[in-house]
Amino acid sequence: MDAPVGASPPAEIAAVAAEVFGDRLGLAVDYARLLVTDGVVRGLIGPREAPRIWERHLVNCAVVSQMIPIGASVVDVGSGAGLPGIVLAVARPDLRITLVEPLARRTAFLEEAVSILGLEPAVTVVRGRAEDVVDGPPAGADVVTARAVAPLDRLAGWCLPLARVGGRLLALKGATAAEEAAEHRDAVVALGGSDPVLRLCGEGLIDPPTTVLEVVVQSRPKPPTRVAGPGRDAGGRSGGRGTGRGRSRRG
Repeated sequence: MDAPVGASPPAEIAAVAAEVFGDRLGLAVDYARLLVTDGVVRGLIGPREAPRIWERHLVNCAVVSQMIPIGASVVDVGSGAGLPGIVLAVARPDLRITLVEPLARRTAFLEEAVSILGLEPAVTVVRGRAEDVVDGPPAGADVVTARAVAPLDRLAGWCLPLARVGGRLLALKGATAAEEAAEHRDAVVALGGSDPVLRLCGEGLIDPPTTVLEVVVQSRPKPPTRVAGPGRDAGGRSGGRGTGRGRSRRG
């Protein structure tokens, strides 16, 4: 039986995929197969994303591992279909990763993927929003990651309380990352973070490289206040985080 479209890295990126995943490339292929089959059927990945899953999602996330120290604990906020959390777990078996995701259908997929790929016990799945789990086991992480979840000011409010002092938020962003960093600098600093620094991951491997805004936790931030209002969830976000980003982030 032929492999599903997108399951194997296309020829033009095969060498890069082999470099970033190393001897775990086969596991990355297994994950890609899950994304382009069950992920599409269950609405986590758009059908048009399947042919470009390696370039736009897998390799794009995997290169961020170069910013994470050996043996680090990582919390991936708003993990969705596992981007970047599961990708990092595949590329870096030394990491301890918690995937935090509020939507039941997504956490179900994550739990199945972790089991199928044999990523236990290094990877655990927690259903909830970041502000709901700030006092739980995910807190005190070395690194918190998030990809296309929210603007940096709100993201810092959710993510910085999950990291230890000296830990870091790595926010995967797009072309307007520099403008976003400048716009939200004061809010991030008020939350206990450093000035956001723009990093480029995968230079020389992928074009364009992955853009990451790095924020170091300098003081213990206060957990965000949850105030509900008309048309907003208890976290103060219109429509909730889960429903507003799935298609734009993962197709």
